[in-house]
Amino acid sequence: MLKIGITGQKGFVGTHLFNTLKLLPNDFRCIEYDISFFSNDFSLDTFVSQCDIIVHLAAMNRHNDPDVIYSTNIELVQKLITSLERTKSKPHVLFSSSSQEEKDNSYGRSKKKGRILLEKWAIDNGGVFTGLVIPNVFGPFGHPYYNSVVATFSHQISHGETPKIDVDGKLKLIYVGELVTEIIKKAKEKKNESLCHLPHTSTAKVSEILNLLKKYKSEYQDKGEIPGINNTFELNLFNTFRCYINIATHFPIKFTQHTDPRGSFVEIIRLGIGGQVSFSTTVPGITRGNHYHTRKIERFAVIKGKALIQLRRIGTDEVLDFYLDGDEPSYVDMPIWYTHNIKNIGDEVLYTNFWINEPYNEEDADTYFEEV
Repeated sequence: MLKIGITGQKGFVGTHLFNTLKLLPNDFRCIEYDISFFSNDFSLDTFVSQCDIIVHLAAMNRHNDPDVIYSTNIELVQKLITSLERTKSKPHVLFSSSSQEEKDNSYGRSKKKGRILLEKWAIDNGGVFTGLVIPNVFGPFGHPYYNSVVATFSHQISHGETPKIDVDGKLKLIYVGELVTEIIKKAKEKKNESLCHLPHTSTAKVSEILNLLKKYKSEYQDKGEIPGINNTFELNLFNTFRCYINIATHFPIKFTQHTDPRGSFVEIIRLGIGGQVSFSTTVPGITRGNHYHTRKIERFAVIKGKALIQLRRIGTDEVLDFYLDGDEPSYVDMPIWYTHNIKNIGDEVLYTNFWINEPYNEEDADTYFEEV
């Protein structure tokens, strides 16, 4: 088992990497990291000396003063190198650089310089170094106005704001889950690569991204329809957009119920995509679920009885409670990376309709159990 530490563990990429590594307990054990370590030599040395692998993600992307960006990022690299030398540690260091290396800006220059400094440390001290040059990253939980234009547009559109395109360029993109897969692959290889350009997995103009996000707002957020999804990029973009909706206030959503002397009729889901529809009954007091998905789209619809649906984002403590009643049929959708469950809190059998966008595959279930 490899002991791996992630500087910037609570950042955008760091959070996804940390959460994914927890799903691989036979391969990796994560060494806890905190940003305060870079202000305390003893803490940093303790962290560094425990690691077989260090993924250095900690960096500043944006600041009003470009010089602050450059000096901060170089200082972080220098402190890491000093700690490595002070503890005589020789872990495999993976450094996240950026395609911005090719541009004359403070962030790009700091990344290139940091990569060169860590490469020199590896050569001088017999360490292993991998310099990852990463394309534009997007995905759930990125910070708007900081991590990516996808994060900014998703936040703005989901909150009723109007995005503005400054330059309608074509972006080379990689989804954060795909990036994490590449980092883990490189960590296992343990090979010196001073300059490793990770390939982008999709390309899209800024206007194309904006149009898709507007479609998701209109069809999904406003109408509750699952939009047509034509490829993996669109699935990743849709799952990214969903995470910017304020789910605490958005759900549960009541269905339109049509009633006449014969009884009632409710349309459960309108689809531009396939999937699997299931029906379940749950006796009083029983809880189903307590698991999460990293790519699947899922809807729980309560049509009879009383239910409590709970959601908690992985890595956080806040639990969201949604109370649903079959007298007013309603639904809650499950964002990716949120563990969720449903409990019958009534006195009668609970009737629930479940829809998920892909049939269950035991060999690739994308279902990870964790109590809410």
